[in-house]
Parts: sequence; C-alpha cells; structure tokens
Amino acid sequence: MIGSWIIFIVFALASWLISHQLKRRFEEYSLIPTSNGMSGREVALKMLQDFGIQGVKIESVEGQLTDHYDPTTKTVNLSEDVYEGRSVAAAAVAAHECGHALQHAAAYQWLGLRSGLVPMVSFASQWMQWILLAGILMVNSFPGILLAGIVLFALTTLFSFITLPVEINASHRALVWIRTSGVTNAQTQEKAEDALKWAGYTYIIAALGSLATLLYYVMIYLGVRRD
Repeated sequence: MIGSWIIFIVFALASWLISHQLKRRFEEYSLIPTSNGMSGREVALKMLQDFGIQGVKIESVEGQLTDHYDPTTKTVNLSEDVYEGRSVAAAAVAAHECGHALQHAAAYQWLGLRSGLVPMVSFASQWMQWILLAGILMVNSFPGILLAGIVLFALTTLFSFITLPVEINASHRALVWIRTSGVTNAQTQEKAEDALKWAGYTYIIAALGSLATLLYYVMIYLGVRRD
C-alpha cells in the first residue's frame, strides 16, 4: 500500500512539474514573433489551404491551452491567445490542431480508433469513480463491483495510450509544414519544436499515471480474491 502511494505521489509531482514547465515555455515563446507575422488563425487557415482541406471551420474558444480539434463538427478550436497571437507558440499550437484535421481527412487509423472510443470513455468517466468507491467500500462483500470499476477505468487508460500516437503524429505534421511554409526560421523552429515537445509530455505522463492507478486497483482486487 505504501508503495502505491509513493507511485501516486511521484506521478502527481511529475505531472505538476511538466505542466509548470509547459506553461513557462509557452509564456516565453509567446513573446517570440513568427517570421511572417501571421496570427494563429491565419496559420491554421494557410495550413488547411496548402493541404487542400475544405469544410473545416476555425473558431476561437475561451480559456488557456484549451485548443482542440473536433472531428464531429470538423472544427479547429483555438484558445483566444492562440487564435489572435502572432507568436511562435501560437503558430505551433494552431498547426498542431490542424494536424488533427489532416489526420481526419486522411482517415488516420489511430484518430479513427480514438474517436470511436469517445462515447464509451465519456460513459466510463461519468460513472467509474462512483463505482470504484463503492467497490472499495464493499470489496469484501461484493468484489464484482470493484471489478466493474476496474473495467471502466481500463477503458480510459486504453484511451490515454491511443491518444499518444495521435498527438505525436499531429505534432510531426505541424512541424514539417511550418518549417517549409516560412512561418518559422532556423532559430524559431527550435522553439516551436520545444513547445510541442513539452505539450506531448503531458499526454505521456497522463497515460503512465492512469496505468499506475489501474494497476493499484487491480492489486486491491487480486488481494481480496486471494483471501
């Protein structure tokens, strides 16, 4: 049990450090202008045009680092700072989200798999905490409840790992394009790569943390079964 808490604390600390570093890097790179002076919206529009992607909307959403691509509505949603920003950070994020639009247009396998899991993961996320709590409280009497919670949690863990290749591929598409499109130069390209690298770390630590938590619940269940 102590070992499980140590693992939990390690992942929580790592998540905080990476989030802090990501925020710091984006604040730093938000002060570095793009080579061609384009805003995040203009970068997204040009990238979609260069790849012949049609029917994709570009919209501004509230919040910080709330950028995402919605395949159900074919919308690139950019946070206000990215939408209006004319920095390397804004360009990198905008291009990354357009990378998902490119994946969608090309029927990228991992994106399709992740999108297919969204309804089930939404259901699991809504109920699993309550089921896991009930399962732990009644683990000796009704271990099946905990098992049901573990199955739901396993689904969200699987989703976290499927997300990794989707995000890595989107960043790769973005960085290749901004290097050849004149959005960045030799100096600022490194900043864009670093910004997306740290963003990628958040997904990795989230997936590993989810796996560690899943194993913790499995150990509780197996311990009861052995008894």
